[in-house]
Amino acid sequence: MGVVPFSHSRTGRNLGPLASAFGDVSILDRLDDFRKRLVRSLVAVAVGALVGFLLIDQLVGFLLGPTRHALPPGTKLIYTQPGEAFGLYIQVALIAGVVFAMPIVMYQLWRLLQPLVPAAARRFAIPFVFFTTLGFVAGAAFTHYIAFPYMMVFFASFNTPELQFLPRLDDVFDLYTKMVLGMAAVFQMPTIVFFLAKVGLVTWRLLWKSFRYAFLLIFIAAAVITPTGDMVTQTIFAAPMVALYLLSIAIAAVVGPKAAPDSDSDSDEA
Repeated sequence: MGVVPFSHSRTGRNLGPLASAFGDVSILDRLDDFRKRLVRSLVAVAVGALVGFLLIDQLVGFLLGPTRHALPPGTKLIYTQPGEAFGLYIQVALIAGVVFAMPIVMYQLWRLLQPLVPAAARRFAIPFVFFTTLGFVAGAAFTHYIAFPYMMVFFASFNTPELQFLPRLDDVFDLYTKMVLGMAAVFQMPTIVFFLAKVGLVTWRLLWKSFRYAFLLIFIAAAVITPTGDMVTQTIFAAPMVALYLLSIAIAAVVGPKAAPDSDSDSDEA
């Protein structure tokens, strides 16, 4: 009897949790599917980066806008390495490519994770793509319009006749990128909770009981993310996290499985 490598459906063996994930498809087929999804995502990012190159001057001006407005009059961003400014343009084009391709990338991610998703939640492909993209954009917008400008104003406030603030281009953009990616990830919290609650892995009661611990962890995370030690900056980062956590509790209460009305009485009688 012939045996097909990596195919548990033909060998008759039960691989436990992997059985529901891979179904009747071999691991090699899953790896091939992963390769296809990755290639499609990279092609979409490359096309988006090409569009970013066509709009590079406008994009660089937009991304450096909060820093320019925060600088004292007459102060400019500087670069000290020959290829530093050119490297910035490459980074901006790549970031623009990721942003422009985000719906396609998220759709490919959904199709890749779909075998792991319970059948009841597999119809939410469009909401997954929409809300993950929306969360990314919302987190980036919060950083660009609120958090980062405040931080640059704070850093520039130490400019005196004896101390001149001359921020280096690479340092400023690295900080900006880290903050954007961090907040974009944080703003995915409601979407993640939506799907976890939909499949019954979390409940609003569990999230609410864990609120005090989540509140502490949020401020610890804000202290780690922020490059300054002042409480105001940490609060600016922590406030949206707390709000998103409370929103996640409400989402879990709405979409989560409802307990049977007589479940409490049955448990009391037992």
